[in-house]
Amino acid sequence: MARCPWCGNDPLYEAYHDLEWGVPCHDERTLFEFLILEGAQAGLSWITILRKRENYRRAFDNFDATRIAGYGEEDVARLMGDAGIVRNRLKIAASITNARATLELYEKGRTLDQLLWQFVDGRPRINHWRTPADVPAITAEAEALSKELKHRGFRFIGPTVIYAHMQATGMVNDHLVSCPRHAELGPTRPGSTVR
Repeated sequence: MARCPWCGNDPLYEAYHDLEWGVPCHDERTLFEFLILEGAQAGLSWITILRKRENYRRAFDNFDATRIAGYGEEDVARLMGDAGIVRNRLKIAASITNARATLELYEKGRTLDQLLWQFVDGRPRINHWRTPADVPAITAEAEALSKELKHRGFRFIGPTVIYAHMQATGMVNDHLVSCPRHAELGPTRPGSTVR
């Protein structure tokens, strides 16, 4: 059995595939981090963002939503001058907006974990894809979640970005059935559902 082919033979990509991608995540900071990183990826390859991930953690205060929500023009200028991240003003602004939307969510007594995972009934969706071509870029759940996030003021969270987020944080298991991680993260895990 071989790992999913999308990670090629890049050691960083392989480690991400083997240790993170598809692992159910309920940690607020990590869920927020992936919202920012997936938004930054829009129009780019994931490996580009993965290679810049540590720079993002440094530049964005380790994805502390409270600190990012307080960013002003000085911080935007600092980030626009940081060659270690994607210097796109709209994506940087969206990161700040998303931090503020996250804090509003908390003020209403909700968490990202609760909001995001309700779209899969709190349990990972276990898919059984045989080829990379089988894996969708968008699902009905991703469209509904994207719409809900937009309604709550989040930006750069279209359905494709959100489905990538769902895959990354283990809301769905989209490892190919031929990949060892599919079984390791599969339906034998407590609380998972087969789809």
